[in-house]
Formats: sequence, structure tokens, C-alpha cells
Amino acid sequence: MGDGSEVGARVAALESAVGAATGRLDDRVLAPARTVTDRAAARLRLSADHTVVAIAGATGSGKSSTFNALTGLELSAVGVRRPTTSWATACVWGSDGAHELLEWLGIPARHQTTRDSMLDTRREDNALDGVVLLDLPDHDSTEVSHHLEVDRLVALADMMVWVLDPQKYADAAIHHRYLEPLRTHGEVMVVVLNHIDTVPPERRQAMVDDVRRLLEADGLPDVPVVAVSAREGIGLDDLRALIRRRVEEKRMSRARLQADVRAAAERVEEVSGTAAPRSLSDERVQRLEDGLAEAAGVPAVAEAVERSTRSRARRATGWPPVAWVSALRPDPLAKLGLDLGDEAATLGGRSGRGPEAASVQRSRVDSEVRSLLDDVTDGLAEPWAVAVRREPVAALGTLGDRLDESLRATDLGASRLPGWVQLVRVLQWLLLLAAVGGGVWALLDATGTVEDGPEVAGISVPLLLLGGGVLLGLVLWLVSAGLVRGAARRQAERAEVRLRESIAAVSSELVVTPVRTELAAYETCHRGLATALR
Repeated sequence: MGDGSEVGARVAALESAVGAATGRLDDRVLAPARTVTDRAAARLRLSADHTVVAIAGATGSGKSSTFNALTGLELSAVGVRRPTTSWATACVWGSDGAHELLEWLGIPARHQTTRDSMLDTRREDNALDGVVLLDLPDHDSTEVSHHLEVDRLVALADMMVWVLDPQKYADAAIHHRYLEPLRTHGEVMVVVLNHIDTVPPERRQAMVDDVRRLLEADGLPDVPVVAVSAREGIGLDDLRALIRRRVEEKRMSRARLQADVRAAAERVEEVSGTAAPRSLSDERVQRLEDGLAEAAGVPAVAEAVERSTRSRARRATGWPPVAWVSALRPDPLAKLGLDLGDEAATLGGRSGRGPEAASVQRSRVDSEVRSLLDDVTDGLAEPWAVAVRREPVAALGTLGDRLDESLRATDLGASRLPGWVQLVRVLQWLLLLAAVGGGVWALLDATGTVEDGPEVAGISVPLLLLGGGVLLGLVLWLVSAGLVRGAARRQAERAEVRLRESIAAVSSELVVTPVRTELAAYETCHRGLATALR
């Protein structure tokens, strides 16, 4: 059995698991576990030198006689003289440090006796040093307050001694209400078969064996069974020795707390499930974003940006007369409802209205999100699967609109052309002006309107200007064509990156982050339960 620090670690682990499961698992399961952690934390703060041993039994079982016999004092009234009180009686061996423990147990001072007090006339008996022995009310009392007090103290005691009567040891009341539900607490239980003197000697062992059979049916096969007679003193030394051994080991309180923690953790685990924790990988998130990008028509927009950039760059870098003709064709982005104008292009355009081709396909969005949720919840217990799906499914009604809004506000950068394009545009116009000037000069020269122009290498300058302007303009156009294609691809890639970033921001907020939050909570719960059950 682990020491107090290990018990504390298990209590903290269960508390962590319950905290992570709050709002996700049924609170009717979690509330008892919270009670266990609160009670265990409180017990760990109290005296570790005392062991609380509770003696419980039905009316007439001889419970109070057993208590008196163990204490050596007539502290509890027996038989018809037993007072109708809902309070337990406590006898303490060694009062140092016991006050806070008794206060926590809720035992009034008038129902407390210490064996090291002036009332004690048997100081030589120190076999039970460190024991806080409780005589509980009858668990089968017709007074509700009596069995409520029994339930309360049974939950607080470090060790429980159940006193059975030979006539009623098979009574379903104690087996179904107490013993069977505490089947995880066998290590901190002892069963006493009292009034054994009323049973013929030849039948005593058979009766003890029958009690053991019933305990096995309750899930308590290892609980010791001690046959006693409080009136005749039979078996009391064995019972006292058994209690003494447990107390000397100084582990009953820890054993009880660990049994409580384990039982509570098992109940939570029954609902939480045992599936291994899982995470939402970056690769799976990327697949979601790819699907949403397809649903939003991002590839089509990126392609349109590429074609638009290529078209406008060609017009800027092309031979101006030919470029004028190409300018008559509509811009590819205009088909998507974009108006470049003098502003940055967005999917909303100047009208603020999203293009029909780029509107998010709601059914595809729904399908992509649900596919991701199916993947991450596969094998999870239903409460956790519901918790993981809750926020993303609730967001499906607005996810499409949020994607639309985000994409419309995204600056595609489609209106901006590379700086070198503007330089080529200037050069083309200069070459055009040179060609036109050379042509006019050559025409005037041919008609004799002006004197013959100068020559270079036997060719007149006007003709050089005309031919060179046209030739160099066409060559510059052809050279620029390859550069235009590369620039258009890069412009399209940048636009797609910006659109995907917008999609990633929305999907992270409405889908990815909520899913990862729930999966992290499940991992915390699973890890906490594993530690508590270790």
C-alpha cells in the first residue's frame, strides 16, 4: 500500500479527472466522486496516528455489547436500555491529536470517552492505542436519522466492523445496502458473527463458512470472519488482535481512502470509457481546410487571379497595338464579381457581394466537418463523443456565412502588378514612339519634305528607328511572356495562401479549437482515472 503522498496523488488525479469531465459527463456520476475527493483531502489533513474503527450492525446483533467488551467500559446501552439517539458513541485510545478528527467525524463531546482520561481504570490495556472506536446507531432502525448517521460515518471510517447475528446474518438489508456496494473495500472490513455461544459447537464452523459464502457472493471473498460472544468473551481476543494488527500497520486510513478513490474512479470510468486518448493532427486539420477551400471555390479564384494577372501583365508588356485588342476581352476576375478599380481586389468586390462562383457550398462544408468529427470520436464513449461534436455541430449553421464573410474581406492582391511590368510598359511605349517617329520621318524623307536623314552603316536613321522600334518591341514582348507566366503563378499562389489563411482562422475558431479542447479534456480525465485506479 502506498504512503500518504501516493494517496494524495491519487486523490489529486481523481479530482483532475472529475474537473475535466465536468459539463461533459453526467453530474450524477461526478458528484459522488467530488464528495470522495473532498472527504479524502480532509482526512489526509487530519491525524494519521489514529485509526477510526466503526462498529455497525442491526438491532439485536450485539453490536453495542461488542463495543463495550472491546472498550472494557459500559459506554453504550444495550438491549432495551439502548437510548433512541441518532448519535454514535466514540472511545479513543490516545487523545493527542484526536480532537480535530472527532470534530471532523461530528461526534459530540458528550458522546466521547478517552481511555487515557480519568474514567479509565484499565490503563494497562494499550492494545488498541491509536484507535477511535465508534459504536454506530442501528442501521435497520425505523428512525431515519439513525441510518442516515450510519451512512455518514460508514463513509468516514477507516475500518468497518460489521456485527451479524446468527439468526439474521443472511438478512438482505445489510448485504444489499452496505456489504455488496462496498465490495471494493474488503481490505478495510471485518465481519463479526456475534452470539456464537447460542450456536451448538458442532454447527459453529458451518455457520462461519456460510457467512463466508455470502460474503463471496457480495464480492468480498477475503474479508475476515471472526466468531465471538460479547457476553461470554469468546473470540474477543482474536478480534482485538486483528484490530491491533491493522492499527499497528498504520495503513487503514490510507487503504480506506484508496478504496474510496478507486471505487469512485471505477464509476466514472464506466461512463467515461477506456478508449485511448487521441489528438487532432495537423495533417487532419489540413485535410479539413483543403475540403473547405474546395467548398469555397478557392482553386477557382486562384486560377482567375492567375489568368487576370497574366492578362493584365501581357497588356502592359505587350506590343501596344496588339495589347489594345486584348484589352477588349473581359477580365477573368470580373466573371467572379470582382472590380479591381484602384483598390485591392477582394472576393466581395466594390459591391461587397460575394461572387456566385466563390460562394461556400454549405453541404460540402457540413460534410467536411462531420467527417472530421467522425474520425476523432471513433471509439469514444457516447458522452465524450457528444461533447466533442457539440460546438462544431452547433456552429454549422453559421460556419458557411463566416467563411463567406472572411473570404470577401481577404485582399487577394490581384490589382498589383510587379514593378518590372511597369518598367517594360514604359519601354514599350518609348519603342512605339521611336517606331512611329521613325516612320513619320522616313515618310517625310521619301516625299522630299525634309532633307535626307543621316545614315548609320548605310541605313538611314528614320528606318532604323522604325524597324528597331517595332522589332525590339516584339522581342521585348516575347521575352516578357515567360516572366509574365511566372509572375501570374506567384500572384495566384499568394492569393490562395491568403484565402486559405482566412479559412484556417474561421475553421480554427469554430471547429479545430473546440475539438482540441474537448480531446484535451478527455486526455486529462483518462490520465487522471488511470492514476486513481493504479
